[in-house]
Amino acid sequence: MIADTQALTDNAHNPAKVHDNVIEVALDYLAVGLKPELNTFFIQSLVPELTELTMLYLNFVTLARLKRNPTVKNEMHQKNMGNEIPVGFLAYPVSQAADITAFQANVIPVGEDQLPMIEQTNEIVRHINRHFNTDILRECKPLLSKVTRLPGIDGQEKMGKSLNNAIYLKDSSEIIKEKIMNMFTDPNHLRVEDPGNVEVNTVFKYLDAFDPNLQELQEWKERYKKGGLGDMKVKRRLNDIMQQTLEPIRERRLMFEKDKAEVLNMLKRGSESARPIAAETLNKLKEVFTLIYQSIDMTKQYMRWHYGN
Repeated sequence: MIADTQALTDNAHNPAKVHDNVIEVALDYLAVGLKPELNTFFIQSLVPELTELTMLYLNFVTLARLKRNPTVKNEMHQKNMGNEIPVGFLAYPVSQAADITAFQANVIPVGEDQLPMIEQTNEIVRHINRHFNTDILRECKPLLSKVTRLPGIDGQEKMGKSLNNAIYLKDSSEIIKEKIMNMFTDPNHLRVEDPGNVEVNTVFKYLDAFDPNLQELQEWKERYKKGGLGDMKVKRRLNDIMQQTLEPIRERRLMFEKDKAEVLNMLKRGSESARPIAAETLNKLKEVFTLIYQSIDMTKQYMRWHYGN
């Protein structure tokens, strides 16, 4: 899913930016090897059932609970929102809950920073299922990679396009090298012979994620801790690995980029395929919410759902 509606929660005054990035995200998905014949690519706003589900779910989440979400709190701080917080931004975890539950997803690949979203989704599921005495919605579990959080290249806890602290799949080899050579390292590791702190060195965190030679990497870490290993040498190692990793991805991206019209058509086809699935979940929920107006008196039906008799 390409979450264009969610992207508007902090880009509402620049919708063209969101529009232009829809194809860019799709190109990234295709470049890393996701295949349309095996995966459904769709645009969030082209599945309006998700918005309707979000509206229903908002009635089962308090404002205080939304404000306690640690991921949202961190993002508000990073974006310097202060008291000017769009309601849509504060409530975007509810939108994510709709995205997940609409398709009855039970395993969600996420980064560590998104775990609070999974927790909030499951809270909504339990609340609705319990209140209406139903099992329409299902809880989900997170699927974490071996490296659960990749920091920004500037050492910040979170990377992002708006923070300008990421390596992008479409970056040229020259830009990748420049970014790696400017990566944040241990500020107290001034000379090669000085002992270094691996834990604060962003380069090592990227090596943890991408270096296939874990044994040799561990040896380098020990050398760095004791002193005798310079930051430039570590950066050159990471650059070699990242260039090898990203070159074929960049080439595939360039290939797909030649026909953006077909990429958009793929997204439209995927959105058409996704709608009936989301609609099925929505219609089941609308029944228990008594929002299906085929009968004048829904009171008895509601009593059966709510009290089980």
